[in-house]
Amino acid sequence: MLQVNSLSFAYDKIPVLTDINFKVAKGEHISIVGESGCGKSTLLKIIYGLLQPNQGDIFWGEKQVLGPDFNLVPGESYMKYLSQDFDLMPFTTVAENVSQFLSVFYPEELKARTAELLEMIDMVPFAKVKVKNLSGGQQQRVALARVLAQKPELLLLDEPFGHIDNFRKNQLRRNLFGYLKKEKISCITATHDYQDILPYANRIIVLKDQEIMVDANTKDLYNNPKNIYTATLFGEANHIPINIIKSYGDVERKIIVYAHEFRISNKSGIPTTVEKCYFMGSHFLIEGLSGENRIRFNSDESIPEGKQVFLNIALETINQRLKP
Repeated sequence: MLQVNSLSFAYDKIPVLTDINFKVAKGEHISIVGESGCGKSTLLKIIYGLLQPNQGDIFWGEKQVLGPDFNLVPGESYMKYLSQDFDLMPFTTVAENVSQFLSVFYPEELKARTAELLEMIDMVPFAKVKVKNLSGGQQQRVALARVLAQKPELLLLDEPFGHIDNFRKNQLRRNLFGYLKKEKISCITATHDYQDILPYANRIIVLKDQEIMVDANTKDLYNNPKNIYTATLFGEANHIPINIIKSYGDVERKIIVYAHEFRISNKSGIPTTVEKCYFMGSHFLIEGLSGENRIRFNSDESIPEGKQVFLNIALETINQRLKP
């Protein structure tokens, strides 16, 4: 189990992380989310031992994880880190990169393990291709297989699919996170893509203004986001004054409503004038105005600019979001 205690860090006296505390159980998958510059990558580097915290400590079980002030070579044998820089050997083949840290004294096991990992990242046809001849996305997949080769107990992933095209990204996510779950490998993923998070993460830690804003179960946080900042990390969301939903409502209170939670009516609801319409493939994202309130909602059909529609929200959703 990983335990992070009262961790603080600053670059040139500029605070980046302040009093960070959390735990990761064996086999648990945690997603670290937040806007660019919030400290996601920095936190992973500190955990791995690339950066020395100004304050606090980190433990894996009973063993303290020490930083560069104590270790000449960063990292521990039970922990692997996949950064946005792949750190591959460009003049050797894909298979040689993946098997680099496997024992040559067990050639059959090495061959089988390499084949398993190449299959997982869908790179079998490129096994004998030199890394320097691969695209950025292909190199990222090789880097991922290489950090998994030694079956770490804890895997740190920093934007693990950032260079990979959508054609392969979804399958790779399923392969990777399914593998980690099967092998009970703990994982911390720093990401800005909610598709890396919702189907796979047990918990979400939201970073904002140097601190942990929220640490919560993934499904619970999505269904009842604590604030609009958190909600927008999952997609289009609105902060709606309750009095435009219920005329007798508290004028000071607002609720969070995702774009897909609105239902469109031609007769009753929140009167909204359409300003823009965006084709999103499976639906249209509509942007409109209701008084001074800008609202974004989904529609199955295109709606012309200037048309007035009425928006409704399920009573169950309203009541859920009104809970303290």
